[in-house]
Amino acid sequence: MISWILIIVFGLLGWIVSSRLNSKFKKYSQIPLDNGMTGRDVAQKMLRDNGIYDVNVTSVEGTLTDHYNPADKTVNLSDAVYHSNSVAAAAVAAHECGHAVQHAQAYTPLKMRSALVPAVNFASKWVMWVILAGVLMIKSFPGLLSLGIGLFAVTTIFSFITLPVEINASMRALSWLNTAGITSARNHDKAEDALKWAAYTYVVAALSSLATLIYYIMIAMGNRR
Repeated sequence: MISWILIIVFGLLGWIVSSRLNSKFKKYSQIPLDNGMTGRDVAQKMLRDNGIYDVNVTSVEGTLTDHYNPADKTVNLSDAVYHSNSVAAAAVAAHECGHAVQHAQAYTPLKMRSALVPAVNFASKWVMWVILAGVLMIKSFPGLLSLGIGLFAVTTIFSFITLPVEINASMRALSWLNTAGITSARNHDKAEDALKWAAYTYVVAALSSLATLIYYIMIAMGNRR
C-alpha cells in the first residue's frame, strides 16, 4: 500500500515538475541574451573555451530533445535551442556542452553511466515483459519475478548515477555562462532557474524508479511467506 502511494505521489510530482519545466522554458525563451548569441553560438564558444575541437554542434527535431552523444561526439540541440538567442537556449546549450567537457575530462560518473548503457538498453527492452510474466506465474516460476527485479534494479541504478552527471553539467554550464559573460546580472538567475527545474526532473525520475523497485521487491517477498 505504501509503495503504491509513493508511486502515485512521484508520478504526480513528475507531471508537476515536467509542466513547470516546460513553462519555465517557454518563459525564458522570450528573454533574449544581451549579446544576441544563439544556442549554436553558445555551444561552439563553450567547446572552444574548454579546448574541445573534435565535437560538432548539430540541430535535431523535437522539443527539449537536446543531448550530448559521446559515441559520435556531437552536441545535439533542438531547433528551438539551436536557432534561438534566448536565455533558455543558452542555458540548455551550455548544459549539453557541460557533458562534452565531462567526456573530455573523463568525469567518473559519466564513465560509469556510459558503461551501463548497453545493460540498460537490454534491461529496458525486456524488464516489463519479464516482470509481467513473473507476476502472472509467481507461484510456478518465482525466479522469473526475481529476474525482472534484477533488470529493473539496473535501470534504477542508472537513474541515480545520472543525477551527479546532470547536476555537474549544469554547474559547469552556469559557471561558464557567468565567467564568459554570456549571461549578465540581469538574466543569469533565469538561466540558473531553468537548469534547476531540469535537474528536478531527474531527481523525481530516480525516486520514482526506486519506489517502483521497492514495490516489486515487496511483491516477491510477500510470495515467499
